Amino acid sequence: MGMSERLLQVRDLEIGVEGQSGSWSIVRNLSLSIDVGEVVALVGESGSGKSMTARALMRLLPSGIAIKGGTINLRGKNLITLNEREMCSVRGSDIAMIYQQPQSMLDPTSRIGVQVAESLRIHRGVGRADAQSRVVDLFKEVGIPEPKLRSRAFAYQFSGGMAQRAMIAAALGADPALLIADEPTTALDVTVQAQILALLNRERERRRLAILLITHDLGIVGALADRVAVIYNGSIVEEGQTDAVLNSPQHPYTQGLIRSSSLVADESGTLFSIPPAPNDLHSGPGCPFYPRCETSRALGIARICSENEPSLMENANGGTTRCWATHPPPTSLSHKVVSDV
Repeated sequence: MGMSERLLQVRDLEIGVEGQSGSWSIVRNLSLSIDVGEVVALVGESGSGKSMTARALMRLLPSGIAIKGGTINLRGKNLITLNEREMCSVRGSDIAMIYQQPQSMLDPTSRIGVQVAESLRIHRGVGRADAQSRVVDLFKEVGIPEPKLRSRAFAYQFSGGMAQRAMIAAALGADPALLIADEPTTALDVTVQAQILALLNRERERRRLAILLITHDLGIVGALADRVAVIYNGSIVEEGQTDAVLNSPQHPYTQGLIRSSSLVADESGTLFSIPPAPNDLHSGPGCPFYPRCETSRALGIARICSENEPSLMENANGGTTRCWATHPPPTSLSHKVVSDV
């Protein structure tokens, strides 16, 4: 296998919210890389910051939320420094995105083929007739039956799976280097999920397409991703090769996600769940996961965890983990532990 080619490099990304009571960060010091043709999954619970990270890469953050720091380099170009006109030329042609509710992204008053053709005309500069012909080819490529007939359909005539195929066709039409897939199978049944995942994997191999997969579903991660980055409260807490992370998770949060995704009950008949999150975003000096972490208490390091946030450090799997439980704390911190039980 040849040497990998870096496509996307995110360093120290910070995303902040401005509110009446002040400002706070919802993504902090996030670093992430994706190579050409690689699938990286960004995994976490709802509210962890994964979708905001995806929108930041597209420079499509909601009003009141903004990038406060860091760099987003795509093919060596820092997207944060681009003006809106320059960024418009990047969206679609270099980086594209599909969403978890595909039918909500389609105009109900316009034929689907017309909408996809319009995207091609904007990003590829092709004429109307060429765009319409290309739509039929794309629909065939993504597995939409009777593509010419279906291109004249409206959104209400498409199932959820068919609508997602149409959105994938629209995204691929401009031949982007990176596809961001934000919960692409959440609203679909299991059979259609498998079909969409197979389609994404086929396009990845055919086009050397890099994919950033945003999901909470670890089953999808195992089926598609090469690497996994686990995000909690806006920070990456574990990163590594998919098999290593899923089979031997190092961070207590990752362990909890995997255990809670299982349908196997314990001896008492109870399914595992991670302890509830606090009502407010963690803003203390320690580890953001500390208020929910049972491991820190079991190991007697709760005080260190509550007062000192660890950095990402190399773990036994060859990846990285942000956790004192997997890395002995420095002597300067260890002496602070008196009684954590």
